[in-house]
Amino acid sequence: MTRILIRKGRIVDPVNQRDETLDLLIEDGKISAVDRQIEVPADETLFIPGKIVAPGFIDIHAHLREPGYEEKETLATGTRAAAAGGYTAVACMANTNPANDQAAVTRWLLEKAKQTAVVRVWPIAAITRGLKGEQMVEMADLREEGAVAFSDDGEPVENDELMRAALEYSLMLDCPIINHCQVRSLSREGVMHEGAVSTRLGLRGIPAEAESIMVARDIALARLTGAHVHIAHLSTRQAVDLLRLAHHEGLHVTAEVTPHHLTLTADAIEASHYDTNFKVNPPLRETEDIEALVQAIKEGLIQAIATDHAPHEEDAKRVEFNLAAFGMIGFETAVAATLECLIHGGHLSWLEYVRLFTTGPAEILHIRPPRIAPGEEAHITIIDPEREWVYSVDQTFSKSKNSPFHGRKFRGKVVGTLVMGRFVFRDNQSIQSE
Repeated sequence: MTRILIRKGRIVDPVNQRDETLDLLIEDGKISAVDRQIEVPADETLFIPGKIVAPGFIDIHAHLREPGYEEKETLATGTRAAAAGGYTAVACMANTNPANDQAAVTRWLLEKAKQTAVVRVWPIAAITRGLKGEQMVEMADLREEGAVAFSDDGEPVENDELMRAALEYSLMLDCPIINHCQVRSLSREGVMHEGAVSTRLGLRGIPAEAESIMVARDIALARLTGAHVHIAHLSTRQAVDLLRLAHHEGLHVTAEVTPHHLTLTADAIEASHYDTNFKVNPPLRETEDIEALVQAIKEGLIQAIATDHAPHEEDAKRVEFNLAAFGMIGFETAVAATLECLIHGGHLSWLEYVRLFTTGPAEILHIRPPRIAPGEEAHITIIDPEREWVYSVDQTFSKSKNSPFHGRKFRGKVVGTLVMGRFVFRDNQSIQSE
């Protein structure tokens, strides 16, 4: 029997509405006790006053690139980066090669993850064959094989009839349909947010309406079908206004936001002189959009923070801005960036913040939310909220380096991640045995 005793951590557990300093005992991969003082012999005792001890964080939107794009990322490298970012589970998108559009691919992913991943991997299957938006996949087969949701992420499902059918099928399978809300006819050839900055830079813009029009369509289909629509990487004030109306109506519509859409604006592209690491889809917006997204989190309209971790090899980014691939890596900076905005910025309590990484994502995927309680599997995230550090892509666990946060000084850092009671990431500067 392996015992780890974590002493005097600040346990923040949204399920049990607990935020207090306690001891935590882990035995053979499970939590065996949570109490004010635990006195038992242990294989390792950690004394971590002031550190946040939370249920294991979940990322419901990431790109691990395998199979097919191993030059960008693999299950091994991506999950190591996820562990360093505090994640104990990652839901990976279907835009691989081949796409995850049939049960055999889902099966392969899960088997490969068992062999090489250091955190749990939950496949999100495609909605349509080859992500082409034409023919619906065999959703029941994919769900049975282990898919936790369905999405053509990166390729919006524009066919209204097909989207309706997918939503109706999802009702029988108890899982969400996730859509990348963007009208192609308005966003085609756009490379950044349409506004004053794009005009000054001479770059083709993507208007906010490209997102809000499709959000409105998906809300209407949620009303029609009664199914669960989940909106990926919400980025605009207009879409937040629509989401608020859907919630007032009681529709089953949920949403996520990324750390970069909470902390960066289109101005960064100008200030960085066309740095392609700031090129993402949906694009970085404006200050008023960030303010609307923060308000939506405070109102409970947005239930999860998701990284949209999108690794690319150097050749895909070191080109002209118009030609560069969309996307940035985000596992290792997600907590630090959002702590800066939401906790140190005074917008949320720790319970509200941790919920965005744990209970919220779990409820979106229709799974049992993680918690810190006796008998539970020991998936744990430990954060030092005051640790000052500088992020460098030279030290990333990801295979790719395309981060806009290189050289950024942060306050707050993930210092430990446990999966089934075993450290898969540990910052020994902050976590030392007694």
